[in-house]
Amino acid sequence: MNVLVVGGSGFIGTNLSETLTERGHEVTILSREPEREPLPAGVETARGDVTAYDSIEGAFAEQDAVVYLVALSPLFKPKGGNDQHFAVHTEGARNVVRAAEEHGVDRLVHMSALGADPNGPTAYIRAKGEAEDVVTSSELDWVIFRPSVVFGEGGEFVSFTKKLTPPGVAPLPGGGKKTNFQPIWVGDLVPMLAAAAEDDEHVGETYEIGGPEVLTLRDIAKMVRGSVIVPVPMGLAGVGMKLGGAIPGFPMGGDQYRSLQFDNTTSDNDVAAFGVDPADMTRLSEYLDRTT
Repeated sequence: MNVLVVGGSGFIGTNLSETLTERGHEVTILSREPEREPLPAGVETARGDVTAYDSIEGAFAEQDAVVYLVALSPLFKPKGGNDQHFAVHTEGARNVVRAAEEHGVDRLVHMSALGADPNGPTAYIRAKGEAEDVVTSSELDWVIFRPSVVFGEGGEFVSFTKKLTPPGVAPLPGGGKKTNFQPIWVGDLVPMLAAAAEDDEHVGETYEIGGPEVLTLRDIAKMVRGSVIVPVPMGLAGVGMKLGGAIPGFPMGGDQYRSLQFDNTTSDNDVAAFGVDPADMTRLSEYLDRTT
């Protein structure tokens, strides 16, 4: 099968491309600058920007399946402001759907986010919700994934936690007890993405995917840093992040504060749809033990 991985030079994309290649598929990675990243052996590359349709359209020719992974991080404020979320997540998805339909691609596996909702509380969540509407109204055989935070070598979640949590004494909004996560190891996630591209049984499904345990930000910070956590009132943290967001170069803003006010967990973990038992999945603590 010919598979185009859009955003395949990123953290999840390189892992997925390697898995697809090992399964015998012909993989093409579409990226703005594919030559800048170390890529798995045996893949083809194409250059393009999902916000510019004409730059990506040709890469969809003769593809059987497309996986759309391009995303801006919800953990940091986009350099171009929150409008970038809609340009990349929503309009990017629209361009990918258009190109896939134009070239008769059979399958689209789309990476969304937990809580995706056109009326959601952050620009990231709203843009992801609008993108889902684009995908589900298309003529394609689609599969949507809504994962919790993904960790692994090359991922940003652990490094983000380190930035948020200084060693020694770490002030956290609400003491880090207000927000729950369900971290999933990239090595557990990518076989599910590959199966969604391969198997007809997943067509038309939206899967909420998380790891084997629910952890608070406090739990994660203590695992990563071992710091003493000092609670910062949520209101005070919100004021600080919103004010900081107005400073050029400050990495967080009001949306990042709002994202700390709702959980990043599944309502019903759908890993069983891929024959996975949560008890067999890698816990964050296990990953940290073997990499630190």
